[in-house]
Amino acid sequence: MHITSLPGKYGIGTLGNQAYKFVDFLRKSGQTYWQILPIGPTGYGDSPYQSFSTYAGNPYLIDLEILCDKNLIDRSYLDSINWGDDYFNIDFEKIYLNKLNVLRKVYNKFKEGNTDEFCEFIDKNKFWLKDYALFMAVKQHFNMVSWQQWPDESIKNRKEDSIIEYSNKLADEINFFMFVQFLFYSQWNRLKSYANSLGIKIIGDVPIYVGLDSSDVWANPQIFCLDEQKRPTIIAGCPPDDFSPKGQLWGNPIYNWDYLRETDFDWWIKRIKWCLSIHDVVRIDHFRGFDSYYAIDYNSEDATKGQWLDGPGIKFFTCLKEKLDNLEIIAEDLGFLTQSVKSLLLLTGFPGMKILQFAFNPNQEENYYLPHNYSANSVVYTGTHDNDTIRGWFESCDENTIKHAIKYGALTNEEGLNWGMIRMAYSSISDLAIIPIQDFLNLGTDCRMNTPSTINGNWRFRLSEDMLTDKLASKINELTKLYGRM
Repeated sequence: MHITSLPGKYGIGTLGNQAYKFVDFLRKSGQTYWQILPIGPTGYGDSPYQSFSTYAGNPYLIDLEILCDKNLIDRSYLDSINWGDDYFNIDFEKIYLNKLNVLRKVYNKFKEGNTDEFCEFIDKNKFWLKDYALFMAVKQHFNMVSWQQWPDESIKNRKEDSIIEYSNKLADEINFFMFVQFLFYSQWNRLKSYANSLGIKIIGDVPIYVGLDSSDVWANPQIFCLDEQKRPTIIAGCPPDDFSPKGQLWGNPIYNWDYLRETDFDWWIKRIKWCLSIHDVVRIDHFRGFDSYYAIDYNSEDATKGQWLDGPGIKFFTCLKEKLDNLEIIAEDLGFLTQSVKSLLLLTGFPGMKILQFAFNPNQEENYYLPHNYSANSVVYTGTHDNDTIRGWFESCDENTIKHAIKYGALTNEEGLNWGMIRMAYSSISDLAIIPIQDFLNLGTDCRMNTPSTINGNWRFRLSEDMLTDKLASKINELTKLYGRM
């Protein structure tokens, strides 16, 4: 469950009281992991996988009630704002229009007091923070258009004189964006410490690609396949399949792996190190892209015409293990897997992912996702943020697939089909089992988090406070104990 899905007053889930209550719920339920989506500031399509930074935190997740308690903002002012008309569907436009305005007021109030901790935060994080804050300040200055369309070519191309000029001209705005990150990480670190104190580990998510409109690409153009005008030559996506006849055109720039090899993957090492410092475990999204990746011409209208190119392979992961200790990593090895991808996963030693919704095609004799084919070094899910809920899946699947699932898992309506699938995951030999909160609650398709290859209506799902009951916690706890997963 992503943080945005938590209950709360101001339009979106945050790092405040409801997040602590959810950790308490996990503890009561006998759980030891909470998996979330990427926590970076969201851009195009409000997707956590299209962020303005691989290091920064999302301002939307900053809890305003904590700021009220510190007398940095007035609660009656917050209550006067329209944060959205439908509680259960996040209105990202209203959040965008209102939250930064509120945080600016907080910033102006904060400047009047002691700023020593803020200065320490800046010094500790300057290796990424200053580029990000300058990027956001200039972006704001140019009405939030993509950096590739900034009218001043000198700052677009990071000319030294121009960086000095804009750093001086936009000094207060730069300071504001650094302050927002100070707020975010102050709240994030406290929440993570609380979860860890109760034996709950947080699984973060590292998208393999970064957003084109990001400080990462602007500040490090040499590590991406860009032309002289800083436009991508090739972009990422997936080829056509049964679910997407024209493929998936993600639009992210692709890495210049030759350059990254020459630098011993320094940019990537720093990125993974950071992600592991703010999470306990990380899931690396689209793991197969390290073996081979699908590259599409930048001017293509869809993903029907692309080519598979070789990724960095085991050399990258060998370098990663040499530079970093205690790598707690889950590999998202979904999609069409070649023998080469499977071999790479075995060589890394990372657990891969098993999705029960992929297991019951009656036309496949030996399905990779059926529990009797699992190895212990794996993580089983009923579904992910990209899948329908279990209830929605049963309501939309063809009859033969449903019959196969019911027969295989001895599922019954009396138990509840969702609980039967959860039981199947828990009883498997996978070392770890992760269940979306929607499946514990038996929610339908209208509560799914994301539908791939679509833009509108995603990432909006929210819980109400009364959904996470002691009765539900007790039932989850009982099942967890039954299958020795405490």
